[in-house]
Amino acid sequence: MKTRLSELKPGQAAVIRRLGEHPLSAKLTEMGCLPGEWIRVIRIAPPGDPMSVEILGYQLALRRMEAEVIEVDVRPGIPQYPEHPQYDR
Repeated sequence: MKTRLSELKPGQAAVIRRLGEHPLSAKLTEMGCLPGEWIRVIRIAPPGDPMSVEILGYQLALRRMEAEVIEVDVRPGIPQYPEHPQYDR
């Protein structure tokens, strides 16, 4: 089953599986969104756009259309932090 980064909730983390065929893919790759890297959703703005994610030790703001390009795998063993005060509910 394909899961998109845009489907994750604050506090959820996953491993990037691949970037879809889209003009934004090159931009996302330059920002560090590479297959095999883990990515965690920090918060999502009230209207659902943009979202703040953590990747490679820094925070990155992505629009929903950018997050939909990123296909991820939610795997056991990746820390999930929904109760942490840094993450919105």
